Amino acid sequence: MQGLDMFYDDIAAISTPPGEGGIAIIRLSGGQVIEKASKIFRPYQDGVDISKKAGYSLTLGWIKDETGEDLDEVLIALMRAPRSYTGEDTLEIHCHGGVLPARRCLETVLRQGIRIAEPGEFTRRAFLNGRLDASQAEAVIEVIRAKSEKSMKLAVKQLSGHNSEYIHTLEDRLLELNAMVEASLDFPDEVGELEYKKAEATILESLAVIERLIRAGKRADIYRKGIAAAICGKPNVGKSSLLNVLLKKERAIVTSIPGTTRDVIEEQLSIKGIPVRLIDTAGIRATEDIVEKIGVERSREVIREADLVIFLLDLGTGITAEDLAIYKEIKHRNLIILANKEDLEKKHITEDELGHYFPGVRVVWASAREDKGIEELEDRVEEMALGGELHSDDLEIMVNLRQREALIRAREHLEDVLQVMQAVPLDCLGVDIWGALEALGEITGKNLKEEVIDRMFTDFCIGK
Repeated sequence: MQGLDMFYDDIAAISTPPGEGGIAIIRLSGGQVIEKASKIFRPYQDGVDISKKAGYSLTLGWIKDETGEDLDEVLIALMRAPRSYTGEDTLEIHCHGGVLPARRCLETVLRQGIRIAEPGEFTRRAFLNGRLDASQAEAVIEVIRAKSEKSMKLAVKQLSGHNSEYIHTLEDRLLELNAMVEASLDFPDEVGELEYKKAEATILESLAVIERLIRAGKRADIYRKGIAAAICGKPNVGKSSLLNVLLKKERAIVTSIPGTTRDVIEEQLSIKGIPVRLIDTAGIRATEDIVEKIGVERSREVIREADLVIFLLDLGTGITAEDLAIYKEIKHRNLIILANKEDLEKKHITEDELGHYFPGVRVVWASAREDKGIEELEDRVEEMALGGELHSDDLEIMVNLRQREALIRAREHLEDVLQVMQAVPLDCLGVDIWGALEALGEITGKNLKEEVIDRMFTDFCIGK
């Protein structure tokens, strides 16, 4: 999008997904959209003029086509500036769901001198009109793309301004620090020297918060994107049973016959709020069966690409040569060993053996058949997915790559101040303090260039 002057015109787009449904919504925004929409709308009640109605009102009637014929029965929702999503006059046409009704209504709207919106333009207008800051605007796409309850919760927090509160607190702290530096620089006789201990404490406190925010950003990537976890082991060790119990449904065939699973089976689920692509692989063994051999090779490929591998051992058979051969292939991966079939009376694997053959690998004792040890397994998956970086004082917020890079730049500026605080003139300290403030301002959008704003909304859909 070129230039901000384009935001003075009127835009429209279909804001609901394509396909059949109860309703479809055409969203309009701009200074003249209500007046223009009134020309193609026939209310049920005589004497009603939507161009004169107050905001937050609903009106039932018909959209008329270019010939004046009724096109579809609709509900018109009005929101007056500045109390709307975009901060402009906004109107929504709720027509019947389906591709044709929505498209015909939109075509009729566009004939009124209203142009089609660009991707993310409604949210972009909300940002430029001060309805949302940059962090909140970016949260919109996070809400739409959330893959788990956890990622949804974090995105909603960001949308409500939770992230911005931390940034504003940091900015206030650094502005106070900068005021101390400038006062000592401009009025040395009245104010005296900079209180270096107080300044150092302020920087250390700010760095601690920034570090927590950066850590939160790393975790947010996991909650946002998820991981791929492969279940592997020799045939008949209980891989499919484990898949079924984690999914809480009978997804894979379970029999006592080795080699039942001959191909990889993939399912999506959420473990501790982390989206997990769970992959049940074929039992890895030497075989002459052509179909099973293809399945084993596919399994090896999946295991190589997985973020996490859950390696099953059979407590009934003990540790076999097949187990050790598989472990040799996967021992350098992110690995959890699950000692399965703990429900058996006679177990042929001891803790000492596990420590001897698989040193340093976390082991979960479980029974997929009786749903034992599954909660501990989920805890281990969460711990490994987050890289063991979950701390009791960690912030529950979502930080994207752009925001994280700004936080890293702010951290670097403050570390420079801390390193040379008493070795350089005060005006040099002020440069780095302002550098940190400018970096923080990029997160909320105070200091964003237009090309950065363009990139922010690149991944938005039309209509949002």
